[in-house]
Amino acid sequence: MIHDAHIPVVLFVYKRTDTLRVTLESLRKNKVRLLIVYSDAAKIEDDRLAVDEVRKMVAQIDWCETELHFAESNKGLGRSIREGLDDVFSRFEAAVVCEDDLEFVEGTLDYLTQALLHYADDCKVMSVTGYTNANITPGDVGVNPYFDGRFECWLWGTWRRVWKEMKSRTALEMMNMVKERGEDPYAWGGDLPYMAKTELRSNIWAVRMCYLHILNHGLCLRPPWSMVNHIGWGDGSTNCCAKNWEYNGALKVAPPIPEVWPDPVINLQCSRLNRKMYKRPWVDVFPTAVPIARRLLRGMGIKV
Repeated sequence: MIHDAHIPVVLFVYKRTDTLRVTLESLRKNKVRLLIVYSDAAKIEDDRLAVDEVRKMVAQIDWCETELHFAESNKGLGRSIREGLDDVFSRFEAAVVCEDDLEFVEGTLDYLTQALLHYADDCKVMSVTGYTNANITPGDVGVNPYFDGRFECWLWGTWRRVWKEMKSRTALEMMNMVKERGEDPYAWGGDLPYMAKTELRSNIWAVRMCYLHILNHGLCLRPPWSMVNHIGWGDGSTNCCAKNWEYNGALKVAPPIPEVWPDPVINLQCSRLNRKMYKRPWVDVFPTAVPIARRLLRGMGIKV
């Protein structure tokens, strides 16, 4: 049995002190007991000073127990998270995972911790998250959490029983298994197949967790409104380049923790809403369009 004292928060950091300062304040207000930090090393010499400043910040945390891991060479986002969580889940049954560009309201971690405790032994539920977007939230949820078929990587939690499957297959292998059994690989968003194809080259990780959910018909528990905002858009970001429709605006207070948690049944609106907002790329819908366009441009004397 999992006890809440044994659910750490795992924080992945790189080089941004501006967003990290906000994230740490959110963690402090949420009364974290154990914070496990993985700090990636600088990719280029120009980033070394910023990485050192980030490490100084996390070393000065005095409001909770900390465990610090400083990489000696750059791993990149995907490898850093996969290896860090391999380590965490070798020692803990469950964990909440955070990155250094998230802001969240008081009560968020209590909500996620209680969800992890409640669904710990329910194999249908594969993750929980504090984030949901107003554009894809079903209209019938009220103040209750709901179940989506698409994994969410902005402040989320899972269990050892789920994470251990992340080593067995790549996102592309799982996507092909979904196709082989006659299911639509685009059913939970048009962006997923492209990310699966580029997972290893781009050193990303979350798409593998998405297809792990899809392959197992697993569920992600989402709150009725978001407790989390991504604050890392724009200049200085490594993986998010511009603010977009996923930003929720000002956060509200955390929803009430349910007295009775819902049964793990998917909300039937979710797949349609995800397909609507994460549209299928034009080049996937018309795969011959790109080479034809290139030939036309070359015929006009335009180099492409």
